[in-house]
Amino acid sequence: MFQARSIRHCKTCGGAAEYRVPADDNRERAVCGVCGAIHYENPLNVVGTVPAWRDKVLLCRRAIEPRHGFWTLPAGFMELGETTEEGALRETTEEAGARVTLQGLFSVLNVVRVGQVHFFYRAELHDTDFAPGIESLEVQLFREDEIPWDELAFRTVRETLRLYFADRARGAFGLHCGDIA
Repeated sequence: MFQARSIRHCKTCGGAAEYRVPADDNRERAVCGVCGAIHYENPLNVVGTVPAWRDKVLLCRRAIEPRHGFWTLPAGFMELGETTEEGALRETTEEAGARVTLQGLFSVLNVVRVGQVHFFYRAELHDTDFAPGIESLEVQLFREDEIPWDELAFRTVRETLRLYFADRARGAFGLHCGDIA
């Protein structure tokens, strides 16, 4: 769960931080009582792919918490110094050992309660030569009717897969934006 107001000490000088509305701002921020530095808390970006091979998608069974043992799309936190596309490709390689070509941004889902935004790209697998990375117990291709819907790790993954298969059935893929409660 996202913890607002979690900064207690200044990242610049180590002084005690207090939450107040700085001049020329409109919301409370962590402000250092010693040096006056203002510290901002912003959402984290999660980036990943919907890797497809013909009529199947590649899922990873998580080897880490949260949701150890549940299935997910290859995804993770975006790193500084990379684009969303680069992060999505990196996560797909790290978690599934898969080589893909990105086919465009597919879903952008706000998860305000945990301070995250999830970006999923459609991706075409180059081949079926993939293997679990250190964060995955196993990786497997699934047709829509084989998806372990009750064993999916996150609501963003469930929603992205639902949208993916609906667009695939319709014969046209769009960009989907939404909020996950």
